[in-house]
Amino acid sequence: MNACVLLKVVPTKADSILETVKAIRSVRKAFLTYGRFDIAVFLEVEDYRELREITIRINEIDGVRSTETLPEG
Repeated sequence: MNACVLLKVVPTKADSILETVKAIRSVRKAFLTYGRFDIAVFLEVEDYRELREITIRINEIDGVRSTETLPEG
C-alpha cells in the first residue's frame, strides 16, 4: 500500500525533520514543499496498521505541528 503524509512543521526545524523522516524504513521519498504544507512524505507500507504506526512516529518528531495522511486504497 502506498500513502502520502503531508506535514506542517516549525519552519526553523524543517531540515532536521526532513532528515529524520527520510531515515524511516518505509519512506520512499520525502521533500520540502511550498504552500499549505511544508514536507511531503511518500510511504510504501504493508497495511493500515503499519501506516498508523509510522504516522504516530512522524507526529512524535519535535517540531511537527500537524499531519494529513492520504492512503492509496
